[in-house]
Amino acid sequence: MKKGTLKQILLVTDGCSNKGEDPVATAALAHQQGIAVNVIGILDDDQTEDPEGLQEVEDVALSGGGVSQIVYQESLAQTVQMVTKQAMTQTLQGFVNNELKQILGPKQTLEDLDPEKRGEVMEVVEDMGETCDLEVLVLVDTSASMYDKIETVKEALIDLSLSLNARIGRNRFSIFSFPGRRKDVELVFDWSPRLDEISSVFPKLTSGGITPTGPAIREAMYQFGKKGLLRSLRDEKSGMEEA
Repeated sequence: MKKGTLKQILLVTDGCSNKGEDPVATAALAHQQGIAVNVIGILDDDQTEDPEGLQEVEDVALSGGGVSQIVYQESLAQTVQMVTKQAMTQTLQGFVNNELKQILGPKQTLEDLDPEKRGEVMEVVEDMGETCDLEVLVLVDTSASMYDKIETVKEALIDLSLSLNARIGRNRFSIFSFPGRRKDVELVFDWSPRLDEISSVFPKLTSGGITPTGPAIREAMYQFGKKGLLRSLRDEKSGMEEA
């Protein structure tokens, strides 16, 4: 299998979208473009039951081909790491299944292999998870109800960066907040291999207003597309210079 770049949107929110297009439909569009949409719903530490709005967390991840998890603040750091890695494995298993269908026929999947062969394939998936390139665009909900959770989100993302940088493959991270000060979605941290520097950015984040989750996912899709276009233009320029 060709080692490519895994693309993930990581949406961190504590509630339901209330402005703009349907985030479930937008997540489905992202999935069609090869971008997994993972969602983490944060509960208040004293909350005893899931609010109705967090059903959207599961729906968005399901249509976006990603992983969802609802979690208390105190467990956020380990959950962010777990969801990101779980989504990588899930995406790679999907690639493997497609390869198997081409080799062995349309009805053959990973689950149909005998245990020994399945174990060998999973070793390949694990190896690819360590060596493939990974791009994660983080969407942080900064609506009014997230006010006391922003610091926890910051620490969780720094932990994620440290954890993933132990991999062989390259990592790239970018962070957007929604709503922004002047528009629905705002760049917080441009593409970088490390998230250490977000300590200087996060104190500037303000929380308040509505939750435009659908527009935020659409902006994330646009950013991946823009990044791919810039990369292809660089490759084309490099090829012309070599010629």
